[in-house]
Amino acid sequence: MNQEEQQHQESFEAFIQEVVGKWGRKEKKDSPSDTKAITVVTISSEPGSGGQIIAEGIARKMGYDLFNRDIITEIANSADVSASVIESIEKERLSGVEDFIASIVNKRYLWPGVYLEHLMRVVGVIGKHGHAVIVGRGANFIIPPTERLAVRIVSPLEVRIQNIARLFKISEEEAKKRVNMREARRKAFIRKSFNADVADPVNYDLVINTEFLSFDSAVEIVQCALKRCSC
Repeated sequence: MNQEEQQHQESFEAFIQEVVGKWGRKEKKDSPSDTKAITVVTISSEPGSGGQIIAEGIARKMGYDLFNRDIITEIANSADVSASVIESIEKERLSGVEDFIASIVNKRYLWPGVYLEHLMRVVGVIGKHGHAVIVGRGANFIIPPTERLAVRIVSPLEVRIQNIARLFKISEEEAKKRVNMREARRKAFIRKSFNADVADPVNYDLVINTEFLSFDSAVEIVQCALKRCSC
C-alpha cells in the first residue's frame, strides 16, 4: 500500500468511526417520536445530471451524513468495517432490517452474492440510523419506502455530456463515451442486483430534471419534500 492509499484508508476508517460514534450518541438522545420522521434521502442520478453535487448540498443543508457510491462500496467490501457498522444497531432493529431484506429477495426473485448481502445489510443499517443522504448502490430498493425519500436526478443527454466535458476538461466525444459507459454500468448493476429498471420513475418519490433547474433549487425542492411542506 503506497502513501496515498494509506492516507485514503485512514481517512475512510476515521469517517466510519466518527459516524458510528455519532450514531451511538444519537440513539441515547432520540425519543420515540423522533423515529417517525423520514430522515433518509436516497439519490439516484443519470451521469452528468448533478446528483453528487445535489446530494452534497442536501447533506450540508440538513446536517446529514453523506454516503456516496465509493464509501458504500468500500464498507460492503470490508468485512471488518461492515461488522462495525452492522454491530452499531440494536439486535431488534437489525432483525427488522434483515426481515425487509428477505422480503426484497423473495419478492424480486434475487440470488444475492456475498457483496450484495453485505451491501443490503450495510445500507439497511444506515437507513435505520437515519440522518443520511445515500448516493447510488440501489439504496432506494433496500430501505423501506416509508423510511426514505427516494430522489432521481435526470437531464437530457446533450446537457449531461456538456457538464461532464466541462467538469473534466475533455472533449464532448470523450464525455459522451464516459456518460454512456457509466449509465450502462449503473443500469446493469440495478438490473442484476434488484431485478429493476433504474430509470423507471415508479421507483422514486421525486424525479428532478436539472436541464433548466439549478442544483441549489433542486436541493431546496428535496428539503421541501423531506419536511412535507408546501412549495
